[in-house]
Amino acid sequence: MQEWLYLVIGLAVVGVLAIAGFVGTRVRRPSPPKARTDVIAPPSETQAPPAGDSAVEAPPAEAPSAEAPPAEIPSEPAAPTLERPERPASRLVRLRQRLAGSHALGRGLLGLLSRDRLDEDTWEAIEDLLLGADIGVAPTQELVERLRTRLRVEGGQAPDTRAVLREELIDLVDPSMDRALKVSGDGDAPGVVLVVGVNGTGKTTTVGKLARILVADERTALLAAADTFRAAAADQLATWGERVGVEVVRGPEGGDPASVAFDAVRQGMDRGVDTVVVDTAGRLQNKQGLMDELGKVKRVIEKQAPVTEVLLVLDATTGQNGLIQAKVFSEVVDVTGIVLTKLDGSAKGGIVVAVQRQLGVPVKLVGLGEGPDDLAPFDAAAFVDALLG
Repeated sequence: MQEWLYLVIGLAVVGVLAIAGFVGTRVRRPSPPKARTDVIAPPSETQAPPAGDSAVEAPPAEAPSAEAPPAEIPSEPAAPTLERPERPASRLVRLRQRLAGSHALGRGLLGLLSRDRLDEDTWEAIEDLLLGADIGVAPTQELVERLRTRLRVEGGQAPDTRAVLREELIDLVDPSMDRALKVSGDGDAPGVVLVVGVNGTGKTTTVGKLARILVADERTALLAAADTFRAAAADQLATWGERVGVEVVRGPEGGDPASVAFDAVRQGMDRGVDTVVVDTAGRLQNKQGLMDELGKVKRVIEKQAPVTEVLLVLDATTGQNGLIQAKVFSEVVDVTGIVLTKLDGSAKGGIVVAVQRQLGVPVKLVGLGEGPDDLAPFDAAAFVDALLG
């Protein structure tokens, strides 16, 4: 009996312990709740805070200032530095340097005349050389005859062939012609220089270079852009004038060139300038309407002041065609002087003689290159010396 009692008590203890363990698991203290995943973290330095959250709201970033920095007061523009043109006297030296050795005329004549025996074949070769240089038939025959006479008469005295040829060529070019530019007026009126010629001879460039000569001679000048048909002519002339401080009177594109010329002369009189130089539109000598208009320009100018100089610009490389142009222009506007441009190695020096004989008008200026001061007064002796090298 006692053994069964111990068994019952043991089973009771086990049952009590089992029940206590089960109850313990049901009444365990709950663990603290986990953090909610929908809570918004504080904003970082680069993340904007949510609207309305004043506790974590970052100060607003500074907006760029809309106020512009104070504008600088512009200073007065510096006056352009004016160029100092080369004086005409020194240009004659460069004339000889440019022409020396560039023409075959002088060298060819000296070579033929220096032969031991001057027979008819030699004289014919001399004539051909002169004619090929565009001197013209009459001047060629005259020069050959004078050379034959002098060399025959002086033959016994061993003449200096070079000296004889030089003297005869200078005489042919005619140093007695008045080559001074008439750029001064009488009384209160300025001198008026009208520059004419066909297209492509370099009239506008010649006008610009002529302005430099006037400034180098310490004269005051005014330029008239009366070539109203070529859009760039007035701008080109203005550029030339700005370089030496000479103003340009211009009109509307396609306007009346006579009106521009008239206004320029009037302003020249009001300002008391020494010379007004008028650039005209290039025109073909066989276009009667254009030539009549050129005559009108000259007549309108002379209602205020006389035209003291009419310069015809010729391209020295055109040869005999230039003589035809010269004749027609002279009939319309009474040309008083010739400007020969491009008188360099590509030109034939005889054109100087031919054009003077054709018109009875002197060559007054020659252009030797593209430089701004490559326009020089023509001098017969310097020209011949350059031809002879």
